[in-house]
Amino acid sequence: MSTKSYLDEKKSTLRFLMRALAYRNYRLFFGGQGLSLIGAWMQQIAMSWLVYRMTNSVFLLGLIGFTGQFPTVIFGSFAGVYADRLNRRNLLIATQTFAMLQAFLLAFLTLTGSVAVWHLIVLSIILGTVNAVDVPVRQSFVIDMVENKNDLGNAIALNSFMFNGARLVGPSIAGLLIAYVGEGVCFLVNGISFFAIILALMAMRTTQKVRQQSSDAVLHELKEGFQYAAGFAPIRYIILLVGLLSLLSMPYIVLMPVFARDILHGGSHTLGFLMGASGIGALAGALYLASRKSVIGLARLITISTCVFGCGLIAFSVSRYLPLSLCLMLVTGFGMILSMASCNTIVQTVVDEDKRGRVMSFYAIAFVGMAPFGSLIGGSIAHNIGAPLTLTLCGVSSIVGAVFFYNRLPEIRKFVRPIYLRMGIIQEMPTELQ
Repeated sequence: MSTKSYLDEKKSTLRFLMRALAYRNYRLFFGGQGLSLIGAWMQQIAMSWLVYRMTNSVFLLGLIGFTGQFPTVIFGSFAGVYADRLNRRNLLIATQTFAMLQAFLLAFLTLTGSVAVWHLIVLSIILGTVNAVDVPVRQSFVIDMVENKNDLGNAIALNSFMFNGARLVGPSIAGLLIAYVGEGVCFLVNGISFFAIILALMAMRTTQKVRQQSSDAVLHELKEGFQYAAGFAPIRYIILLVGLLSLLSMPYIVLMPVFARDILHGGSHTLGFLMGASGIGALAGALYLASRKSVIGLARLITISTCVFGCGLIAFSVSRYLPLSLCLMLVTGFGMILSMASCNTIVQTVVDEDKRGRVMSFYAIAFVGMAPFGSLIGGSIAHNIGAPLTLTLCGVSSIVGAVFFYNRLPEIRKFVRPIYLRMGIIQEMPTELQ
């Protein structure tokens, strides 16, 4: 093969991997959100480190995680109704502006030395309330930027790539900044980073989609969305799996400061390395998903990747050697993103458009809303039996979830096949959903 042919093939492969970026609005979103997410990860790491430094309390680590995500349980489903009713771009501009103000206030309190634990709890609740609206709207907004559903899976994979690229860069920067200039600068950088996504959203040339304004009460529309999600097996079982993982497996994140300082005997930079390693694994998983041509096979991949996630957590919980722990974080991040992004892709592919916002709000409640309870439970259990054994239980829960989902695959296949046929994803009825 000539050098020119080789280069053309590489360009063609890269173009295929990044095909969702062909849409101008998605390019703007990808760039702006990517920068903003780096700041968000910096704030999350700095917040965890600040709480642990001020209190030395594993329980308070869990409590901060709880207060930051619990509002999704209360407000998330209502946000889904309005995501189906109102212009999603305008809603996102509003949520990002409020999140920016929260970050600046947090930076001011920390940099002036007046921050107290109760400040962190209150500001965490405020940000959690903003995110309760933001997450389902942002999830639903992807289809508004990528009109062709054949590119939807690629866009979701690139979202995961963007999220975990920020997860790699943000904690690494935060670890260095915390060590040299303190947590307050991380909060300040996060506040500034919101300008990127706000300006990107304002620059989008969107055609206002005329959505039928329902005269039904919000509670009636909410009930309608719930009945649809609960009655449709693929969505029901995926949301149950995501909720289980968020409740019993994802608390590993809030325990990372304990492993960094007390188990591996490091400092803030060690925390950054651990989160960065997980981010590299997740990046690899996102690139793999972006390279896939079709959603066919994702159901089976969910089972496999969830098992990989659980095994990675169990192995990490017994490691006391930093290089090995970093490698195991790679495995954990890889399995986690494959599982979560595959779940997201299937749901967004099969959901009815007029119920997309509500279904994605239920997905957000499972993914984000269950996490605070998991953080609280994980922090409490770790306080009593230690972080390593708690993380082992997180891994076991993931494997149990994988077995549960595997046993539901025949029913899921039965409902998904007709949708894939109607969309042209498959041309004939396969003997089994791969």
